[in-house]
Amino acid sequence: MSKPSRRRRGTITIEDVARAAGVSAMTVSRVINGGKNVRESTRAAVLEAVRTLNFSPNTAARSLAAGEATHIGLLYANPSAAYLSQFLIGALHAARRAGAHLVIESCESEDADEQAEVTRRFATSDVEGVILPPPLSESHPIMAELSAIGIPVVTVAMGTPQEDSLNVRIDDYAAAGEMTRHLLDLGHRHIGFIKGHPNHIASHDRARGYLDALAEYDIDTARAPIEQGYFTYRSGLTASERLLSRPNPPTAIFASNDDMAAATVSVAHRRGLVVPEDLSVVGFDDTALATSVWPELTTVKQPISAMAEAALELLLADLRGRRAGTPRRFAERVLEHALIVRESSGAPLGARRVRPQQVAG
Repeated sequence: MSKPSRRRRGTITIEDVARAAGVSAMTVSRVINGGKNVRESTRAAVLEAVRTLNFSPNTAARSLAAGEATHIGLLYANPSAAYLSQFLIGALHAARRAGAHLVIESCESEDADEQAEVTRRFATSDVEGVILPPPLSESHPIMAELSAIGIPVVTVAMGTPQEDSLNVRIDDYAAAGEMTRHLLDLGHRHIGFIKGHPNHIASHDRARGYLDALAEYDIDTARAPIEQGYFTYRSGLTASERLLSRPNPPTAIFASNDDMAAATVSVAHRRGLVVPEDLSVVGFDDTALATSVWPELTTVKQPISAMAEAALELLLADLRGRRAGTPRRFAERVLEHALIVRESSGAPLGARRVRPQQVAG
């Protein structure tokens, strides 16, 4: 056996056991916690190292309680650079406060086998838990692989999280409804909508919020002008061109994220339309991009950095509970969103502000 490290004088760490057994710290963690999918020869080597070094799992628990030497993984593949930037900032800040190490890896492929392979490689990097922001939070291959390996996961923006899971989100449905009602209260009755990526739960929740708000104002949702987007700037260009090329173009366009809303503003300028006098444009997320375009975007503020921080906090709390032998329970944090009104939305020319009739009780 190799000599254990003495980085902390008089204290044997899980990394010392891992080096002595010739395995990763994650494998030691699985053996100590009775995890599956560990070869018997590997399990025996780890247990022998534990006995030889007189290692106490409680020592690891104390270390984890302080966030020391805890490696948290973050797998990402978000098409919006602005969203990803804010998410990483939040995760890094939270990790620094907790004294944990953040291991970041991209997984851009949508192929199931490739996603599973990336996850398997990632699991060998000593991560003890994984944060999955959208869209990977909805990847069945990744979730299945992490479950099989026994690594705890916290998902972000999962509308319907799995049982016994950890999740952080906002109420996308309610937020989209509020934004749509903002445009309706301004007097718009022909509101275009650019959907997000069809594989994202948040996309469907935002579309439902938009449609249900229209229905509240007795607007025929079957004829609502909707185009498909993919949360990218380029897809926003294509979708807004289609909406504005219709015989009866909308007076307002609600894009499912700021990237696509910014693209819509660009298309409007190219067509000689004045925002918001000729066309109101609103987005979702309130990323830095929302205040980088002219006019600045009316948008839904999604606390992206705070969601990343909450995800890491939930994961560390779960890991501490596992070390202490506490059964895992469902945990979810729903953070507050906010409607941010700026210069890109206004009343349509000649329109009166009409509110829906009160329904008799």
